[in-house]
Amino acid sequence: MHADAELILADFFKQLAVQVRASEHTVKNYRRDLEHLSRYCTGKNINHWADLKHTDIRAYIAGRHRRGLSSKSLQRELSAIRSFYNYLLKTGRSLTNPAQHIQAPKQARKLPKTLDVDQLSGLLEAGTSSLLEIRDLAMFELFYSSGLRLSELSALNLTDLDLPDSSLVVRIGKGGKSRVLPIGSKAVAAIENWLRQRAVKIPAIDSALFVSMRGTRLGQRSIELRLEQWCIKKGIAEHIHPHMLRHSFASHLLESSQDLRAVQELLGHSNISTTQIYTHLDFQHLAEIYDKAHPRAKKKPL
Repeated sequence: MHADAELILADFFKQLAVQVRASEHTVKNYRRDLEHLSRYCTGKNINHWADLKHTDIRAYIAGRHRRGLSSKSLQRELSAIRSFYNYLLKTGRSLTNPAQHIQAPKQARKLPKTLDVDQLSGLLEAGTSSLLEIRDLAMFELFYSSGLRLSELSALNLTDLDLPDSSLVVRIGKGGKSRVLPIGSKAVAAIENWLRQRAVKIPAIDSALFVSMRGTRLGQRSIELRLEQWCIKKGIAEHIHPHMLRHSFASHLLESSQDLRAVQELLGHSNISTTQIYTHLDFQHLAEIYDKAHPRAKKKPL
């Protein structure tokens, strides 16, 4: 590209760091993405940023997609290009933003990984041998019983629970929304056992439901690590993370009830399309049963 175009790009990075106060990571990503675009322009004999057209951006993104870039990476590149051209518009160096209405190719949605009922039974019925494991079991039972997000479980306070009513309140869920959730009998029993031990052996420093031995609220990373350690100690080879318990809750509930709206409410999804991914999991389960049971579905012996 023309030397002036390179200077304009340098000016953009400078204002991004100084005026916008973007993080070093963001500036680094924008620099890499826009340098890719600059090389593309050079190869196409496009010398000035104002000469770049909507069709050029579309062709550029299509080319990057053919080279194997993921939808997420392409979305990030388009975001960098749009930001750059918004800067050019403000400074009078371009009359249009050629990336404005271009979308990255959609990527196939990955199905969430779940545990089956037997796997969960093995996880939750492994037994406890310490105060910390009593607490941990209460956490894991509650994850699976109520389908909580990791952030929601970490944020729970003692006052959010109504154990006689077998319910809890998520006061600030995703999007700032609250919801009331049921608690299963196994989780109620595990929580009651934890609270009895906590009252005697842990100082009452924090109002959090789940606290450390010092009485301070357990953070999200600590909860993740406790689940990892639980699996290692109990001889569970599979890597299990808290969100798998939430996914399993949703999948098992939908499999039994077929009530998508109810599962949506329990999960706290604002859009039912987010919940519908679990219908694919349910279909996979039915397809496996079909393959095993239907006489015309069975594979021929070799």
